[in-house]
Amino acid sequence: MFLCLVIISCNSNKNISTLSRQELPHQLIKKLTDIIVVDIFTPPVASRIYSNCSLAMYEALRFEDKSSSSITAKLKGFDSMPIPLETVTYNYSIAAIQAFCETAKKVTFSAPEISAYQDSLIKIYGANLSKEVLDSSVAFGQRVADVVAKRLGKDNYKETRGMERFEVKTTDPTRWIPTAPDYADGLEPYWAKMLTMGLDSSSQIEADPFPVYSTDKNSPFYKEMKEVYDISKNMTDEQVDIALFWDDNPFVSKHKGHVMFQDKKMTPGGHWMAIAAKACKINNTDAVKSAKTYAYTAVGLYDGFISCWYVKYKTVRIRPQSAIQRLIDEQWISYIQTPPFPEYTSGHSTISASAAEMLTHLFGDNIAFTDSSEHEYNLPVRSFKSFRQAAEEASISRVYGTIHYRSGCENGNKQGKKVAEAILAKLN
Repeated sequence: MFLCLVIISCNSNKNISTLSRQELPHQLIKKLTDIIVVDIFTPPVASRIYSNCSLAMYEALRFEDKSSSSITAKLKGFDSMPIPLETVTYNYSIAAIQAFCETAKKVTFSAPEISAYQDSLIKIYGANLSKEVLDSSVAFGQRVADVVAKRLGKDNYKETRGMERFEVKTTDPTRWIPTAPDYADGLEPYWAKMLTMGLDSSSQIEADPFPVYSTDKNSPFYKEMKEVYDISKNMTDEQVDIALFWDDNPFVSKHKGHVMFQDKKMTPGGHWMAIAAKACKINNTDAVKSAKTYAYTAVGLYDGFISCWYVKYKTVRIRPQSAIQRLIDEQWISYIQTPPFPEYTSGHSTISASAAEMLTHLFGDNIAFTDSSEHEYNLPVRSFKSFRQAAEEASISRVYGTIHYRSGCENGNKQGKKVAEAILAKLN
């Protein structure tokens, strides 16, 4: 009886260990998402966090699968990643924890929390390792993190923090102006100066033209604006559900008298990283494939934001809220809060299409899934036949939310697809 118990116990520990290794990438990304929500990073900045942390995780973990090649070697700005020594034994789960967490500490405000989490994971995953293997694994992960850190130091993020605020200095009626309730200056006006990863430059992918501003009621612009206004007056339950499900505003300010309070949620990028997690779990991917999935998705998000923000601050297109207040109803307010940056193209449309193309490339175009990632924010689940269908719904949600015109969403969706195609051309 004693021998049987010992055998059962050993097998149980082995099974738990295997399951844990498979779950590690999901644990790390979910922890990062929770930190991003608390630290309240803007969507473009969050994409920088996701991409660099995911790449660090993959580059440290990929040696568990000898057929896996470097991703950063095909992207811009990264030095060569370290290669394991044949004479040294490593645990690549430990290396991935070290690389991921050390990178995360450099790009978030929660270094103490990340360090505590890092120590706890290393203790769990390294429980049965010799000190020699543990030390070599941590050191290898650190070398990966150092390569990522070097790129972080030259991606222009620090430089864009000190640039001039984007303020409205013109009376041109076609241009974006700050909107209620916060009347904030333009967010991340210099994000197009960020060093791209897969794209050659922020301007590589141009968006299609949009209808020019016009007060003529028969003009394409006025009809697009009127469509947004009409939707706001007759929203169906389905349109409300879609608008709220894809809102993904990380910082919704609410005002009651002189009091302001905030609701915190995932960023649009965080939502797609959660969909990437769902894709991995549906396909029962191993840890390396999951890490690759997060890396591909995150790079698509990162370059998608850079490409979109280039177009936004090149066109500086007026938001529906400002145009409708001027031309139709001066008291009108968008259904979901209008974000503080120009309308064209829709950021959510662009990055959703880019992420969806990356996931479609990895898993195919017939992966049906139920998205429950918004459940923790008191929103119901939604089901989709494919990643592309989800991206299309995310795009139209901005029209239903009455913060974008149809052209901004449809052309953003096209732009995001082109971004992903350009990245995949480099990675394949």
